[in-house]
Amino acid sequence: METESKGSNTNTRRRGGEGQRSNVPVSVSMAITTFERQEIKFMLNMEQYTALLEEIHKYMIPDKYCIGGKDYGIYNVYYDTADDYLIRESIEKPYYKEKIRLRSYFSPAGPDDRVFLEIKKKVGGIVTKRRVTMTLAEADAYLQHRKKPVDLSKYSQKQIFSELDVFLARYPVMPKQYISYQREAFFGKDDSTFRLTLDRQITERRYDLSLSQESYGAQIIAPNQRLMEVKISGAMPLWLSKKLAELKIYKISFSKYGKSYQRYIRSQLFESRMQNQKKGSMIHV
Repeated sequence: METESKGSNTNTRRRGGEGQRSNVPVSVSMAITTFERQEIKFMLNMEQYTALLEEIHKYMIPDKYCIGGKDYGIYNVYYDTADDYLIRESIEKPYYKEKIRLRSYFSPAGPDDRVFLEIKKKVGGIVTKRRVTMTLAEADAYLQHRKKPVDLSKYSQKQIFSELDVFLARYPVMPKQYISYQREAFFGKDDSTFRLTLDRQITERRYDLSLSQESYGAQIIAPNQRLMEVKISGAMPLWLSKKLAELKIYKISFSKYGKSYQRYIRSQLFESRMQNQKKGSMIHV
């Protein structure tokens, strides 16, 4: 289901899409610079979501920003080549693929707000994500002019910037896609590396491609759906496997960027077809 909404996530400047902006430092999950894991995706209807949520609370704890059972907002700008090479390659499901995005947990983000520039790679089903932290103004300076922030004291930051330099030398990228969503996030009580997220209100657009703009655009899943991602470095917990089978929740292939790009291509094809039909009707007049 695809609907258009203006200002659907943020009518005022806020953190996480619910409530006012917090000055609390970014949580551990948001500050980690490197991830390596499997990401398994499922689409839930509301009945499945409600039943599974009861089970999740038995074995997992909410992210610190899911205050009072509320979710928080994530706001992204994806970068790609002029001919959308990265997403076109990704849709073909190669053994190896990569993408780059700029992420914020504020919307709209100000020049001094913290953002994360991320390279995400998938090799044989294993996802690796590396990211550096800087302000939105610093990120814009780096992406546009390759000007790095002054403070690169952390070794991991230096190393990841080196990877970014190589990536950006290989791919002449530019802002191509905005995607935001509201997220509930949970961590395993016994294993903090086990993470589960539930996303709603996935919003996309191909214009106003800046995190300084508020969140609005087309919704790419229905209001009564939740996209669940299970993020694991090992085997899926037995309790979760059993509950998924009981509720008939099955694994799917779903990319937010891929879905948004396919929607864009369909709209382009439709417009082209309508223009050709219009030209044909004018010829026969």
